[in-house]
Amino acid sequence: MFCIFLRHIVLLHFLLLGSISQAANIVTADAANYRQLLSRLEPGDTLLLQPGVYKKGLPVHQLHGNKDKPVIIMGPANGPLPVFLARHGHNTISIINASYIVIRNLELDGQGIAVDGVKCEGNADWAHHITLENLVIKGHGNNQQTVGISTKCPAWNWIIRNNTILGAGTGIYLGNSDGNAPFVKGLIEHNLIKDTTGYSLQIKHQNVRPEILDMPNQPSVTIIRHNVFTKENGAASGPLARPNVLVGHWPVKGNGSKDTYEIYGNFFYQNPTEALFQGEGNIALYNNLLVNDHGDAIRIQPHNDIPRAIHIFYNTIITSETGISVIPGQGSENYVQHVSANVVFAFKPIVAKSQESNRIGKREDAVDYLVKPFASLGVMDLYPKVKNVQSQVVDTTDFRVFKDWDIDFNKRKRIEHSRGAYGGEGINPGWLPQIKYKPN
Repeated sequence: MFCIFLRHIVLLHFLLLGSISQAANIVTADAANYRQLLSRLEPGDTLLLQPGVYKKGLPVHQLHGNKDKPVIIMGPANGPLPVFLARHGHNTISIINASYIVIRNLELDGQGIAVDGVKCEGNADWAHHITLENLVIKGHGNNQQTVGISTKCPAWNWIIRNNTILGAGTGIYLGNSDGNAPFVKGLIEHNLIKDTTGYSLQIKHQNVRPEILDMPNQPSVTIIRHNVFTKENGAASGPLARPNVLVGHWPVKGNGSKDTYEIYGNFFYQNPTEALFQGEGNIALYNNLLVNDHGDAIRIQPHNDIPRAIHIFYNTIITSETGISVIPGQGSENYVQHVSANVVFAFKPIVAKSQESNRIGKREDAVDYLVKPFASLGVMDLYPKVKNVQSQVVDTTDFRVFKDWDIDFNKRKRIEHSRGAYGGEGINPGWLPQIKYKPN
């Protein structure tokens, strides 16, 4: 009797596995046949690419999943990645009029050719609900206009996660220089972007938002969190110098004018020729570590419009020049531009009309307050020492509307009197800053 029961259990197990496999519809492909199989994918399908060298690009054109069943294009979760080689005249992953697509576990080798790694193409086209994760993008440093990941069409609900971009001309460039290709309601997290010539990340300013079916028309948030942006080597100088990260303004009126950037938990490291961060529009910048031995850390200033609602709080900053600059008179008087509860050690710590509860000092004073502020990466520790904690409770009224406002750089709950990126003091229980992925 037990044997009959066991056989039924085994049979049920195999039937269940079979139904899951059938529902998932995993299609295995290699460099010889993947282009033919790509065009046949339906919602819920997974195109599993075997390791090898792929020389014909990845055109994701008129390809659609849906909310519950995305189309997935991926390499193996473990082992060697499929390697896509760049071709003259073609962006390696080209995305046109596509939706609910996941692309993961691939390596893109630009081979020094002037084409982009991933590009959403054409102002007249669009792409939404696109996920790019676990991509290794290298060899895209032909010139400053060669980009690792780029959108040049209206794009919304993108997730750009756990990607490594090495030595690109520009790491990630979202939007178009004319302001007519909006990037809306995105999530950019846990990426490592290293040694770009220009920006590690730029999100362009936006003109009047076009009316496109399914594009968000209510106030939304683009989140940039837990990334590592470093420009220690290879940065352009002179007129071509660029910050590590720049975010432009939202539409001045109408749909999108109340959108916000929430930028938190990132590690900004070194820029020999520019600031670490520059922005305008509606920005909340918090819980970040910023270290620059060569110049400024944060500049809030006009670029294509003027700063509007600006909240800079809970950051830890060490820099040789200006820590935080929100120059009075350059922002809109109809919005608050406020700097609060930061820890800043710099030649000129804070330039801002509205500021309170900040802990400031000269750059060399950091050793009295932080554990190991000037050690090499991996040993550097910007955690506060116990003896120098301020006891006064911080007024958090203006912070509470922002996601994870009370979760510190280590993703731990804050204590009430904490300043800077960390919410505790003494022994750092988390990740020490280095040029690697920040752990999930």
